[in-house]
Amino acid sequence: MLPCEQDQFLSYNGEVLVFQLSKPKLAEEADDKTMNLCVRRMAFNRDTKLFVQKSSGVFSMHASHSKIEMISCSCTTDSRTGIILPCILMKKKKQNNVKYFVLLLHSSNQFEQSFYFKLDYELKEDIRLFAGPSVLWRHANKLFYISSSTCVVQSAPVQLSSVVWTGEIVDEGTAVLGIRTPCLPETEDADGFSVSDRAIWGSEFFGYVIQTQKMLTGTCFMPHAYSRVVSSVYICKSERWKKQLRISLVAITHKNQLIWFQNGVPKGVCELPYEKPCSVKPAVTSSNDLLFAVSFASGNSCVVQRRDSLQVASKWQKVKCVLVDDFIGSGSEQLLLLFKDDSNTDVLSTFKITDLGEVNCASGINYKHDVPAAEGLQENGLLTVRALETRLQAGWTSVRELQQHLGLQKRVILESWRALIDLVEERTHILPNAREEGLVSLWDDVENPPHSLSKETSLASKVPEHFTQELWQRVVGDSLVVGVKLTESFYLSLSDVSLSLVMDQDFSSISPIIKCQSKIIKLNKAFSALAVSSSQIEPPPKKMKFDLHSKNNLRKEFPKRSSSIQLDGTKTVTAVTSLSPLLAFHHVCCVVLLHARKQNHQNDSLQQSKKITLLCGKILLSLEDISNGRYSVKMLRDNGYCTGSVEDILAVLAVSVRFSFQIVSSDCTLTPVGSWLLGEMGCTPFKECQDNIFCHKAGNVHGTIFNWTLKNPFEGVLTIFCRNLTVLFQCLHSLTRVLPPSCSVKLLRSGSKAVLTEQLALALEKEMLTLKNSLFLKETKAENSLPWGNESGKKINNSPLASLLDTEEGVQQFRKKLQNEREESVRSMNQTMNGALYQKTALKIAEAQLSSDMIVWRLS
Repeated sequence: MLPCEQDQFLSYNGEVLVFQLSKPKLAEEADDKTMNLCVRRMAFNRDTKLFVQKSSGVFSMHASHSKIEMISCSCTTDSRTGIILPCILMKKKKQNNVKYFVLLLHSSNQFEQSFYFKLDYELKEDIRLFAGPSVLWRHANKLFYISSSTCVVQSAPVQLSSVVWTGEIVDEGTAVLGIRTPCLPETEDADGFSVSDRAIWGSEFFGYVIQTQKMLTGTCFMPHAYSRVVSSVYICKSERWKKQLRISLVAITHKNQLIWFQNGVPKGVCELPYEKPCSVKPAVTSSNDLLFAVSFASGNSCVVQRRDSLQVASKWQKVKCVLVDDFIGSGSEQLLLLFKDDSNTDVLSTFKITDLGEVNCASGINYKHDVPAAEGLQENGLLTVRALETRLQAGWTSVRELQQHLGLQKRVILESWRALIDLVEERTHILPNAREEGLVSLWDDVENPPHSLSKETSLASKVPEHFTQELWQRVVGDSLVVGVKLTESFYLSLSDVSLSLVMDQDFSSISPIIKCQSKIIKLNKAFSALAVSSSQIEPPPKKMKFDLHSKNNLRKEFPKRSSSIQLDGTKTVTAVTSLSPLLAFHHVCCVVLLHARKQNHQNDSLQQSKKITLLCGKILLSLEDISNGRYSVKMLRDNGYCTGSVEDILAVLAVSVRFSFQIVSSDCTLTPVGSWLLGEMGCTPFKECQDNIFCHKAGNVHGTIFNWTLKNPFEGVLTIFCRNLTVLFQCLHSLTRVLPPSCSVKLLRSGSKAVLTEQLALALEKEMLTLKNSLFLKETKAENSLPWGNESGKKINNSPLASLLDTEEGVQQFRKKLQNEREESVRSMNQTMNGALYQKTALKIAEAQLSSDMIVWRLS
């Protein structure tokens, strides 16, 4: 059969129905012509990513001396069964006689002629198919319609210039939204504004219900001022609320705009990219996004997305047809765009299926996110969507409360940031009134609080002027590394050292405090060892302990160091944060703050440590500098060595995670490890030390630092500084292929056993001193109401014990002294202390115990 140029496309239950008029080849020259209406059901194949034909059907029509055409097709409801079926309006013209007939297509691909009617003119304007099936059209500014139940052409008692929408309205039935010349009443009434509006614009919107012949007020759809520009409308939702009709719709205009109306009021507008829009279709995607597909007379199309506002999300050219349905069987709707392709006769050869999200499939191109198909998925998906919509409505209250809480939290963070900056720059900060901020104080207001901020500041130890040697920054991948080099004399008096970055600009919409991770990195003079206090997995809790203010307390550095490591007089503290959020501002200025505890080790007491916050300086960051590679890490090869600077090495170590492995071979030596590092991994040693080598191999492992130490020819320790676990697994996989089968590889806890043992001894010593000092505090003695010492006030002779026991008087004196000491011991055990002092003491004990527990876990 020879296809004609006239093809119609219709989406139905996830399938694409292709209607074609054709004529048999043998009857082409005959007088009695037969015309066939062919339908092909095309379904999307998930394996081949193409449309395949499932079935087909043919309807033969006698076309002797007649011209048969397809006018339109649509999915309408069959009033006999209530089932939605494809419906086709056909025209047969013979001389001046025009006959129209309506066909229904059943699931068996059998066509049924529903009804027909004859006219003495041709249908050309505003032809619509709706439930029944029924046909509606406009002729000579009058509205006509016919249905399968009456089979009689009826005329509506209205004059209209255009029909912009036909469909169902809740509690009303099938309605027509049109534009007409205003019918002004003789006297003004309560709707005086509407009367004046209609008179000004010379046209008005109106709604007409076909079944009841009822007129609907046009202002519930949109203001009459839009009647001169609107060309097509789609009503998204209609409902009754307190006996009033509430309608949400979108309209396209001759001014190339798409406008959203809510209850007759415009809520949003979007400029369309092409001229002469002619139709709009909605689609609800899997992410509950509402899309509007707009078709233009030029053959172009675009999609408008409605979230916070209306905006054009995508656009295409040379589009033959746009259909909306669930073509891939995911339970949500997608857009099917059929493109014009003169080089291919297959009507579905060039297409695109998309929901502007996870689904994106074009002809011959696979899409990434496949949605699993299942029987009955559409029905189950519809029920699931309805249940989720109900839950979503119920959760709106919680969302609003959460937004209020987040707004309050944001104001508190901003105020804390301003207070921190004022403290560092030694300015007086005035806190806002809690009631003005909508807050309630959790403590009673005290005029002179014992631990005020001013007192803590005044008691803080003085800081030397030159406590930092250098402030630098580097960019490693998607991370920004900021380093501060501290002097050795200043660093040894600190504990719990960390850095924080605070944006210097006053951004009211975001938090100025930048989330970052601090590390302490030490390099010795000979560069023969690298030690990084990196984040490690914490041991499982053995008992409930106090929640400390900072996790850095678990990784505290001790003031005494191992004598086997010669330090170079400096320590570097680094902060690592994500770079991409900062680049969104193009130019960023950040304040670098150092947080630590300043310790006074007099009498080995921990009570003198004070929290300090110091301003280290500011860093400037711009997208232009990043693009020019100003802060990039430069690890180059020079005569077989790596020429990276100390700051570059520290930056790589800061963003890396350290892993140490003990490799033991019982049968052969471990010489293949060195060959593997220098050969397959493409590593080159640093100039200062050949034991620490940098990997130049292309791929994920590039930038990894290795340290290979041989204890003896059969045992060694390999330390790997890598970006993530994926790189670690790749390195280990490559290593196991060169090691002998008898080798054993064991993961070691960070830190050498000798250093950890010495640190454990120091930690236990500090724990013992903390317990001792907590039992003999001067504050507890002052609070004790009972006198200490000898109550009688008599002086006891502290003569040697042997001389006291020689006489009876001496024995009595010794007995009395023993009795006094016993009573004094009882009184000391029954002392009381206030809650604040007890909390402070318990916190110090828990801090010391956690430090020792961490080291014991690392030794195990």
